[in-house]
Amino acid sequence: MGPKKAAEDVKAPWMLGKFSTHLKVGLVGPPNVGKSTLYNSLSKSHHSEAANYPFCTINPTETRVQVEDPRFDWLVEHRQPKGCQKPFLTIVDIAGLIRGASQGEGLGNAFLSHIKAVDGIIHVMRAFEDADVIHSEDVVNPVADLDMITSELRIKDIADLGGLIAAHCRVKQGAATKSPAHLKAWEEEKASMDKFLAWLESGKDIRNGLSEWSTKDIDFLNEYQLLTAKPAMFAVNLSLNDYKRKKNKFLKPIFDWVQANAAGSLIIPYSGKLEEELQELDAAACAKRGEEEKNEKGEPTISALPKMIKTAFNMVNLIYFFTYGPMEVRAWVIRRGMKAPVAGAVIHTDFEKAFIMAEVMAFDDLKEAGSEAEVKAKGKYRSEGKLYEVKDGDIITFKIGQLTAAKK
Repeated sequence: MGPKKAAEDVKAPWMLGKFSTHLKVGLVGPPNVGKSTLYNSLSKSHHSEAANYPFCTINPTETRVQVEDPRFDWLVEHRQPKGCQKPFLTIVDIAGLIRGASQGEGLGNAFLSHIKAVDGIIHVMRAFEDADVIHSEDVVNPVADLDMITSELRIKDIADLGGLIAAHCRVKQGAATKSPAHLKAWEEEKASMDKFLAWLESGKDIRNGLSEWSTKDIDFLNEYQLLTAKPAMFAVNLSLNDYKRKKNKFLKPIFDWVQANAAGSLIIPYSGKLEEELQELDAAACAKRGEEEKNEKGEPTISALPKMIKTAFNMVNLIYFFTYGPMEVRAWVIRRGMKAPVAGAVIHTDFEKAFIMAEVMAFDDLKEAGSEAEVKAKGKYRSEGKLYEVKDGDIITFKIGQLTAAKK
């Protein structure tokens, strides 16, 4: 019998990025495109100063925003617990980036470090013209803004990667002295570094090269945390009238740019003006305001923020499972791909250390059956072990054993 073939690399977009539950998404764009207004609307706060001059946000501000999910609402309504906690996402408002930021222009180095600290990027673009609102380039051109921002991020990545390569080269002799295995590992990482550098210098973002990267390459990228490796989505700030009619002269050029440079990333149009109004209103008043701003088809104009939040949540590969009982219904945020013991650790670290099993039912099965007892009667209540990969929307009860001295 011939030798077995080596297992092929299994790659997926969720593998690129920090394997953590404490992930953040940053609002990125030039000055005065509406980032702070969007941030304030997302957080229903006024933590970020929204003003008509460059760099009105200097230090990043952050907030947790709730992720709306009808599954969670159904569980709460069905169980009537004493308490509940929705899933959330952390959003960071990052000051405006200008041309030359990678060389320190406009407090650029500080701003780029703020981008490095987040795990996903929402590119905020201004797609409306208003003589009263200053634009850093003197003309409204969202595609040019995107070219400028992504170019600055690539330039920064090239510089950072150059520094990493220089540092790596300095330890070659030490690796060769240790053992042939250490030298081989050094050579593998150097080859990956050279591959990444060539990719960036050709004008391409790291996240767009997933088909080119091996699983070992992805491990290195997750260690380097390059700016262009971060997932991205695009929020297009329209005038209220354009948002209502879902038409704007900039939308097609933006779509073409995204298809060419960030295929698969989502574009979400919104109206900063409308969102700023809605943040002050309760649900009933928001619905009434939407009825007042019907579009040409007679449809009410609704907020784009719930869709934006959910998209950003999924973009950084976060999911959540539910715990479901009379005391509390809660959504626990985890990273896609986590196994059951690691997922349990977000509740308490002992759940990982003393894990025995996870008792799991799917939300759809519970909703269809109507009760946990009926799910069990239908044979859809499962016992899963340490290798079970938790799915979004799982309802889980963890079983743990005694925590021995060796496990503590």
